[in-house]
Amino acid sequence: MDWTAHEEEAGSAIAAAATAEALDDARVRYLGRKSEVAQALRGVRDRETGMLLNGIRSRLEDAVAEREAELADAELDRRLRTEIVDVTLPGEELPLGHLHPITQTRRRIEDAFLGLGYEIRDDREVETVHYNFDQLAFDAWHPARSPRATFFFDDSHVLRTETSPSQIHAMEERPPPIYMVSIGRCYRRDDIDATHYPIFHQFEGLAIDRDITLADLKGTLLHVMRALFGPERRVRFRTHYFPFTEPSMEPDVSCGVCDGAGCRTCRYSGWLEMGGSGMVDPRVLENVGLDPNEWSGFAFGCGIERVAQLRHNFPDIRALWDGDLRVLRQF
Repeated sequence: MDWTAHEEEAGSAIAAAATAEALDDARVRYLGRKSEVAQALRGVRDRETGMLLNGIRSRLEDAVAEREAELADAELDRRLRTEIVDVTLPGEELPLGHLHPITQTRRRIEDAFLGLGYEIRDDREVETVHYNFDQLAFDAWHPARSPRATFFFDDSHVLRTETSPSQIHAMEERPPPIYMVSIGRCYRRDDIDATHYPIFHQFEGLAIDRDITLADLKGTLLHVMRALFGPERRVRFRTHYFPFTEPSMEPDVSCGVCDGAGCRTCRYSGWLEMGGSGMVDPRVLENVGLDPNEWSGFAFGCGIERVAQLRHNFPDIRALWDGDLRVLRQF
């Protein structure tokens, strides 16, 4: 076997390989397990022949590696010449999420009250009957104490029906003056309809100070309602009854779906109820050790979903809970 001629032939084939596939074919032919060099190395019997064949294999492997690098450089040059990218063009717009309408509304509410100097609280959702009902002066006969209206864990623990227990916690933690708003999830056994859902978010405010009057409550609620809905929406107050406020009233906002003309959303009244409010009942102040002759205050509570519905004129509050992106992406 003329190994010199064989090496020259292999070197020429490797150098002539124009593609990676052709180079791999040459490598297999001249350096593979069935190549003449590999077969000869298996049967070598003397040192000189072994050194000769190992030298040929080493030089051919170096030639393959060198040609492989040359082909890679040539491919890179070709791509740089042909695959031109205009870096000044705008890139692909990545889809970005945004805050849920309920969260957007919550933050707007927080901003409105922070601007008035109120503290924001977010307390526990599993409450005791003591804080959810007893301390708030709910009488034993009140319908909210029924398992048909409230989610009970046992005789002494419930899923809070409103964020009002935070008011008791705040009054027990420190002496007045107190100006706070509690925001969070609440739970009631409500039938699902256009304006009700068994899970909802609520914000409740409390102001305890000397010489607080009902005029302070109305002024605060009017300021907040106008901050949330704009000056063009009408606001009214109706007398009502709540266990933990006396006197009590309900703030209503004109329906934006029908502009007050009457529709299914507002039950054809032209108004949507926001929640409840009133002067803190003296019994509640006595329950936390405050003298009602020295201190007075007001409290109010409204649903955040109701605010979102009024702000964006949702005809049905269930759209906020269905998770339909076709709806949520609009806000």
